[in-house]
Amino acid sequence: MLTFVRGAVQPVMVSRTRDIIHKRNSSIYSKPPKNKIGPGQSFLIMSVFAVALLAPAGWILHHIPEYRERAKTPPS
Repeated sequence: MLTFVRGAVQPVMVSRTRDIIHKRNSSIYSKPPKNKIGPGQSFLIMSVFAVALLAPAGWILHHIPEYRERAKTPPS
């Protein structure tokens, strides 16, 4: 019974994986970009990315003294 189920499921899985691979390959575009991105857009994107990476680290570094005060309290 298990071999019958395994044999019935396998062709469906193969066709699904082929569809997924075909959809993924059709979205890959290997030619030069159709729309060029200007320097203003590049700067904006890079600055948002930098803020997204550096803001959490800055928050933690700014609040280190508060974290140290909490750690000094004796456990009850």
